[in-house]
Amino acid sequence: MFLTPLSSLSAGSQLNTQLEGWLSQAQSTISPARAIIAPHAGYSYCGACAAHAYKQIDPSVTRRVFILGPSHHVPLSRCALSSAEVYKTPLYDLRIDQNVYADLWKTGMFERMSLQTDEDEHSIEMHLPYTAKAMESHKDELSIVPVLVGALSESKEQDYGKLLSRYLADPSNLFIISSDFCHWGQRFRYTYYDEAQGEIHRSIEHLDKMVNTF
Repeated sequence: MFLTPLSSLSAGSQLNTQLEGWLSQAQSTISPARAIIAPHAGYSYCGACAAHAYKQIDPSVTRRVFILGPSHHVPLSRCALSSAEVYKTPLYDLRIDQNVYADLWKTGMFERMSLQTDEDEHSIEMHLPYTAKAMESHKDELSIVPVLVGALSESKEQDYGKLLSRYLADPSNLFIISSDFCHWGQRFRYTYYDEAQGEIHRSIEHLDKMVNTF
């Protein structure tokens, strides 16, 4: 038998309370969503924002969740699959769907992430607790399909789109697209400023809203 440290129990309880609070403030307007776009920054920055996307998930119809996150730590010209079988969260463990993974691997279009790359990458990780919370009422029926996405050419985008479209066509599958939005700032080497929008924060807000329209 393995005992969970009290500190982990406390962290899990605090996280659960945070997620419940944010979700309680969001409205369900287009549920059940077939796909959502949500940010992967720290929850202190975007936890409340992400709740508006996760509120659209209907756990009663969702059985499998694909999580597509961009690669930040390793150069990648294709997509990659995890080497793990389970992702642990402070709420409960998420099982990776090995049957879907096997089918994807057979296509020859995917690489394998090392465990180190998997642990270093936050674009998928930040969606795991929210996925666990949103699917809590049907957690025993849930599996996930994490996919790390590299810098794809247009032709590769089309190839992966065609491959994944058959999974998107299944109403029991949900797709979570992990997004950076505009990532404005000196450290990102992106400081576009449209003076017509007024102050800088208004220009940044306008960029984010432009992303939301696509």
